Amino acid sequence: MRTLLAVALAGSVGLAVLGTEEFYVYTYDSFVSWGPAAEIEEAFEAAHPGVDLVWIAPGGAAETLSRMIAEMETGGTDADVFLGISDADLVRASKYLEPYDPELVPNAAYVPEELLRIEPKGVALPFDQGYVAFVYDSETLPEKLVPRTFADLLRCELKEKIIVQDPRTSSTGRAFLLWTIWRFGERGWVDFWRAFLRNVLVVTKGWSEAYDMFLAGEAPIVLSFTTDTAYSWIEYRSLRYRVALLDGEAYRFVEWMGIVKGTDDRTLAHDFMDLVLSKEIQGMIPTSQWMFPVSEIAELPAEFAEYAVIPEVPAWLSPAEVGEKLEGWISTWQRLLISE
Repeated sequence: MRTLLAVALAGSVGLAVLGTEEFYVYTYDSFVSWGPAAEIEEAFEAAHPGVDLVWIAPGGAAETLSRMIAEMETGGTDADVFLGISDADLVRASKYLEPYDPELVPNAAYVPEELLRIEPKGVALPFDQGYVAFVYDSETLPEKLVPRTFADLLRCELKEKIIVQDPRTSSTGRAFLLWTIWRFGERGWVDFWRAFLRNVLVVTKGWSEAYDMFLAGEAPIVLSFTTDTAYSWIEYRSLRYRVALLDGEAYRFVEWMGIVKGTDDRTLAHDFMDLVLSKEIQGMIPTSQWMFPVSEIAELPAEFAEYAVIPEVPAWLSPAEVGEKLEGWISTWQRLLISE
């Protein structure tokens, strides 16, 4: 946080007000455009008069995290909190976060211990969770072509009918890469991707771009989340956009937030995280983030609970294993992409 002497830096969301103190939260673009960012900002600023919460959201979560890390390694960052760290990035991000004080985040008491144990260093807290899977447009994709297994994704009839995200810049894209490694093992995943890429129309930088293309009808299948049928029903009163579980699986996806090393105000950082974990904000997660809340006291809307899909088999690799091997996996994936 800092006192403003000029307008907000380029790329931030919203305008700075002369003479106020800024509190910077780095996050991903869809959290600001789709998620509860406006409600969080309003509640936070109401509780802290004279503080201006500024969102920095230049792209997807992985891309934004890379930007913050680059800033910290080349002189410093304005970031006070980072919101939107995926499991896959926990180890990488933890080097740039500082431990939080549980007593200053009382709403963390409503987060299941099973989730908190995923991050043993005490530098990040989960704020939502869900499952990555493929979603299809039931009005344009014939039922006989709906993929139900990983083998179905390789059918020649699906050539250029699938949109995925880049695991180098997108958390969802990274989740799918990890899912294939979990599914096929250290050797088999390469063979799967070599065949799968033939059916991919485009690899986008982030989820927002991919989903916009999907909604525009550019391809009938997109990598997204198992809550998308709930989204389709609640927003459009339609079951047009449906989830296709592969072999009964989807990849477990937990998002985290943490206090950035060097912040000028740890108190505000703790207050921010406590607000995000409040019953009120957690209750907004299902129909703004289209994810499941992490708070045990948050209630799911009835229609969300009815249509959001929970897989029989949640795929997942531990952050420790991912942190150790991800760089090599990404390098291999990149070589596959270039060779296509």
